[in-house]
Amino acid sequence: MSKNFRVLAAVTLAATLAAASGCSSSRDSDDSSSSSSSSNLVGIAMPTKSLERWNNDGANLDALLKKAGYETSLQYADNKVDQQITQLQNMINLNPKVLVVASIDGTALGPVLEKAAAQKIKVIAYDRLINSTANVDYYATFDNYQVGKLQGEFIVDKLGLADGKGPFNLEPFAGSSDDNNAKFFFSGAWDVLKPYVDSKKLVIPSGKKLASNDDWKNVAIDGWTSQKAQSEMDNRLNSFYTGGKKVDVVLSPNDSLALGIEQSLESQGYKPGTDWPIITGQDADLANVKNILADKQSMTVWKDTRTLGEQVSKMVDQIIKGETVETNDTETYNNGVKVVPSYLLPPVVVTKDDVKTKLVDSGFYTADKLGL
Repeated sequence: MSKNFRVLAAVTLAATLAAASGCSSSRDSDDSSSSSSSSNLVGIAMPTKSLERWNNDGANLDALLKKAGYETSLQYADNKVDQQITQLQNMINLNPKVLVVASIDGTALGPVLEKAAAQKIKVIAYDRLINSTANVDYYATFDNYQVGKLQGEFIVDKLGLADGKGPFNLEPFAGSSDDNNAKFFFSGAWDVLKPYVDSKKLVIPSGKKLASNDDWKNVAIDGWTSQKAQSEMDNRLNSFYTGGKKVDVVLSPNDSLALGIEQSLESQGYKPGTDWPIITGQDADLANVKNILADKQSMTVWKDTRTLGEQVSKMVDQIIKGETVETNDTETYNNGVKVVPSYLLPPVVVTKDDVKTKLVDSGFYTADKLGL
């Protein structure tokens, strides 16, 4: 091989490698090790893959942003706060234009978001408010107080409480104590139910102290796990429901908790159609919708997270293009430092009677998937 040919080959190889390194690529799942920056990169931090809804949310938002022409770095943190902070730091090192964060602990992200603000990276809190920091620019969620209110109103209607019926045995549950949304869910429900507790039309045999909705952490299930909810329900049934006493209604803030509660009831011999209590839920998870169809759950509050993803994608686009970011609530969500401009989406009640019209006809689930 001639010297000139070797030089030409080396130059050609170098040019090829340089071109390859300059190609943009989407950063998915756990790949956040690159230190390069991108003018259209969006970081997406989701809390966990262990709940169906977060898998759906992450995948949907990721796809929408890619369709709009943006690169993404999508990360799941296994419900570990330190892991989420590390993932956010890695994303910040990539110098994205926007971070979309569904936080695990809404009070723990202040220091890492200071670094984002120093690099002029905008932050959107996704469905969970980020607290105790000025460095969150927008919040997108569903009307979380309304979620709980719908659950409470469903219970009142089904039991006939407004018509004076009762007393009924109630067991209340709340979501994870580190999730800002859990307070809103419980407050919405408890503002509806507390008058009936005060009038003793609703009785809490387990003796959980809930003088006001501020006491919601007394019935919180940390991590939103089905297993912890099942264990707690087992304890209540074994300790306070002896001698033939039965629970009539369970306030469950979401489907993950409802699933554990339902498993507990089944293991204790409760049977749908005979002594099965009213059970509320939220998220329209597949297993729970099937339980609704099997009369093991009374309702779920459906938050069509496809619409949340669409709204957040729109907000990201508006931020990057320098346009006015659309919000519809500038009063409700005070994170302890500032009122965060928010966009609230409406939740919808789903029961056995309208699973098909609401969940199937909308394309959220196929009939085959639900066994219809």
